[in-house]
Amino acid sequence: MLILHVILRRTLEEVIMSQRDELTRTSSGIHREVFDYVISDIPHSIIISGIRRCGKSTLLRQIMQRSESPNYLNFEDTRLVEFESSDFGKLDSVFSDLGNKSGTYFLDEIQSVENWEIYVRSGMDKNRKFFLTGSNASLLTREIGSKLTGRHVNVELFPFSYSEYLLYKGLEAGRESFERYLFTGGFPEYLKYGEEAILRELMTDIVQRDIVARYGLRDSHIIAELAFYMVTNVSREFSYNKLKDVFDLGSVNTAKSYVSYLEDSYMLFSVPNFQFSLKKRMMNPRKVYCIDNGFAKANSVSFSSDSGRMLENCVFLLLRRKNRNIFYYKGKGECDFVVWNAGTITAAIQVTYELNEDNRRREIGGLVEAMDKFNLASGTIVTVDQADTLNIGGKVISVVPAWEAFRDV
Repeated sequence: MLILHVILRRTLEEVIMSQRDELTRTSSGIHREVFDYVISDIPHSIIISGIRRCGKSTLLRQIMQRSESPNYLNFEDTRLVEFESSDFGKLDSVFSDLGNKSGTYFLDEIQSVENWEIYVRSGMDKNRKFFLTGSNASLLTREIGSKLTGRHVNVELFPFSYSEYLLYKGLEAGRESFERYLFTGGFPEYLKYGEEAILRELMTDIVQRDIVARYGLRDSHIIAELAFYMVTNVSREFSYNKLKDVFDLGSVNTAKSYVSYLEDSYMLFSVPNFQFSLKKRMMNPRKVYCIDNGFAKANSVSFSSDSGRMLENCVFLLLRRKNRNIFYYKGKGECDFVVWNAGTITAAIQVTYELNEDNRRREIGGLVEAMDKFNLASGTIVTVDQADTLNIGGKVISVVPAWEAFRDV
């Protein structure tokens, strides 16, 4: 018997009304740093992407408060499991009948609907403005690229930065508050309730919904074990060959695909070793970082015992918020981060929890080597609470406390 996948008009009405009621009962949250940019008078559609539970829906709610009769729908509502692209016409009709005459649309987790980009493109041709969210970087990028080229602006949303954390908690910048942030991270729900089970459940949710279900994987336990392994090894090198062997994946390409799934979900980031040759860059080991320190702490066995690695992960996130092109440098020594911008390396950053006599030669040496390699006159060492200025062979190294480096980011 043929089973038709249809969604009833009444169902759409009920979902829209209940979601609208829920929005009015929920706190609008703190002012996010991307807010002013998102509400600028750009005629393009705004695509807000980021990991689950980082505050995308709350940001949408804040934007909606500036719009009269906004059209809002969250497609991850279980009542919309049958919604297909052919139902968008029905959705427009329901929005209109419910009194939402606005030409502005707020669609949450839009990637849940196949061929959504065709509807958005058609709406833009009718002078509608769209604010869209999604939790999968690759799907959004591919679909946008095919239908919305030149007509959209991408905005990434992360869990709270340090400055947002201070605002949320009502704290002052300083070592004490930064060390608290270093261990808790910035997921709003976790900061509210303090239960690590929230972050563990989040990891399970991402693996099952954003990876296993979306890509049709049969061995869900392997991707779950790989995620756990990568989170446990934050700030350390890995190679696809080693992952292939450790998890018996069969091929390097499978290892690459699995890591890319974790990256597309915004759970992890992989950082290449900088080489001018793209081929050499692809062959060298990469380093792995996590979206949030609290998330990594809750979902690993050893990460929180190494404050140096936690600080390094935090610094990576600081850099990644501003620039996608982050690398590490490895020669005779190693520099934790070099930043590529406009066709050249523009910054070199070393991270150590404490700069002391035991590690001074290694940390400064690796940084200076990178500065020499890329002809940089200055470099930075980020520590938890030290401030200093070092002059090494005509080059200036600024030693900065992390809480000052992070205060406005």
